[in-house]
Amino acid sequence: MIAEGPIIQVAWVTDDIAATEVLLREQFGSGPWTRIPDVHFDREHSRLRGEPQEFTAHVSLAYAGELQLELIEPVDGRSVHTEFLADHGPGLHHVCFAVDDLASACARAEAAGVPVLQTGSMMDGEIEFAYLDGSSGGAPYVELARIGPQMLAFYEAIRAG
Repeated sequence: MIAEGPIIQVAWVTDDIAATEVLLREQFGSGPWTRIPDVHFDREHSRLRGEPQEFTAHVSLAYAGELQLELIEPVDGRSVHTEFLADHGPGLHHVCFAVDDLASACARAEAAGVPVLQTGSMMDGEIEFAYLDGSSGGAPYVELARIGPQMLAFYEAIRAG
């Protein structure tokens, strides 16, 4: 087993973050949205298919009940997000499972024949993440994330409104 959950997030990749915020708020009752512009992932802490990669994205977060919704609008660089937009256009991109040990979860994925496509960390390791190829299970990607206490507090503040 790669990860047991819980699923903590559903994410969309978009080429218009403001329009997607409006759609999900007005049509599906999400929000309020907290937008974080120009989130930068540096080459030291980010890899795409094993190679160092730098990229920037606008991110927006909201909740639908207890489930976090994430919107990602690529700005610069290559990532699984830019590849998805080029291949499919905007749409549902991934579900995210919380894990306690990202390295072990990635090793289990690789041993199970599930490729780890992109990895990264930010905020001095406060968040570590990996995107797995989810195509064998019918999803574009599956994200695994280890989230530290500072980020959990930030997410709770967003959820509380």
